Amino acid sequence: MQDDEPLEEWARRREERQAASKGKRRAVPLGDGPHRGAHVAPDAPRAIEQWTGTEWTVVGVVESLAAAQALLYPPPPVQEKPAEWDRPAMGRGRGRHRKPTSPEERDR
Repeated sequence: MQDDEPLEEWARRREERQAASKGKRRAVPLGDGPHRGAHVAPDAPRAIEQWTGTEWTVVGVVESLAAAQALLYPPPPVQEKPAEWDRPAMGRGRGRHRKPTSPEERDR
């Protein structure tokens, strides 16, 4: 931040940063003691929290780390492959550079 930056510019940039992070979610282990890594106690329930722009709010609870990961990181949608176009039959010969057979030769 520049020392002579107007307050309006700073507030606008801060609002943009907060808006960009809104809706992000995280899983927090529920249990006794301090927070530890997500891999510790994978069977412990997890609170799903969502960032509102100013604070984390609880939006749900799941039964384990695997359920939290399935919720936070769903598999990408399966994309269908486009249909193959109708290729002409290849002519006689071998190799990659064969010419397609003409309709007159195919009728013979």
